Amino acid sequence: MIGRRKLLAGGALGAAALASGCDCGDIARGEIGPVAGRRRRELKMVTTWPKDFPGLGTMAERTARFITEMSGGALRVRVFAAGELVSAFEAFDAVSTGAADLYHGAEYYWVGKSQGFPFFTAVPFGMTATEIMAWTEFGGGQELWDELAARFRIKPFAAGNTGHQLGGWFKRPIESLEDMRGLKIRMPGIGGEVLRRVGASAVALAGGEIYQALQSGAIDGTEWVGPWNDLAFGFYREAKYYYWPGIHEPGAQLSVGVNLDLWEELTLQEKTIIASACHRANHLAIAEYGHYNAVALEQLVKEHGVELRQTPQDVLQALAEATRAVLAELAAGDDITRRIFESYKASLARSQEWGRISDEAYMAARRAVFSL
Repeated sequence: MIGRRKLLAGGALGAAALASGCDCGDIARGEIGPVAGRRRRELKMVTTWPKDFPGLGTMAERTARFITEMSGGALRVRVFAAGELVSAFEAFDAVSTGAADLYHGAEYYWVGKSQGFPFFTAVPFGMTATEIMAWTEFGGGQELWDELAARFRIKPFAAGNTGHQLGGWFKRPIESLEDMRGLKIRMPGIGGEVLRRVGASAVALAGGEIYQALQSGAIDGTEWVGPWNDLAFGFYREAKYYYWPGIHEPGAQLSVGVNLDLWEELTLQEKTIIASACHRANHLAIAEYGHYNAVALEQLVKEHGVELRQTPQDVLQALAEATRAVLAELAAGDDITRRIFESYKASLARSQEWGRISDEAYMAARRAVFSL
């Protein structure tokens, strides 16, 4: 009887394992293993981020881990930081050609491929994190992104967002627009072109190259992300003036790109796993940055003597005028960029009107209760 009970119990456990699609033996040992009969794939993810860098680097690691765990180990993703397999700015080509399977990065790095790509990360005076999510997921952005990226044999997903980024670090105070002229400032994407229009010199550098450039004097100022990531790089040691608000990346959406040939080979279940992992990573990134930026800002000011300064009004006005001109030129460049811009602009107009009577109005009212 005992033997029969054990046999029946074992059968019930086995049936449950098959129903749930898990390898219970591996899970019991704290491991993840592929379900019997499911093909196993080893995937290479290249990134544009320094290894294990808080937020950005760990966001890529987290996305890879989610794919592996959600697939029961059938899809195992190995992550390569910038420079380990290819350089940061070579990640797109590596995935496009099939040399790597996925990338985690920022779409505005690929502006040399198409001027439409930056809209899916951030443009100056553009969408906040929630607004770009709304456009991407429900406002037609994803369909246009798919169309653009498919030309390069890539299937894209949103897989992170840093939220609002600050204006950057400067060695000398910026009192007026005149102080911007001639400065060498690290800023990629459309924001870099806007800086050039107001007399600064924009420099595109990968994250791991910024501190040395600031230290050596190769650049006079830099933006990176926000307090959390900026603290990790130690920019405060080289530049004490930290400017707000940032207008170049009000809600920087980060991405996963999957080689399209690989994507088309995947089963519906495998595609759903990758898409779901990216969505989960996107959600957690917004929460994570919301928390750690607030913590790091306090540290920068109270422990490191950083001086927060508001960007002068004439600088903001000049940047706004330059942004209008640059975006108009981009929209006139080619059909796909024009359609992306028109869709983006229409979605932003709707979001602005809603935001005016919701978030903006509420933030102003809240100060009466919770004021600094």
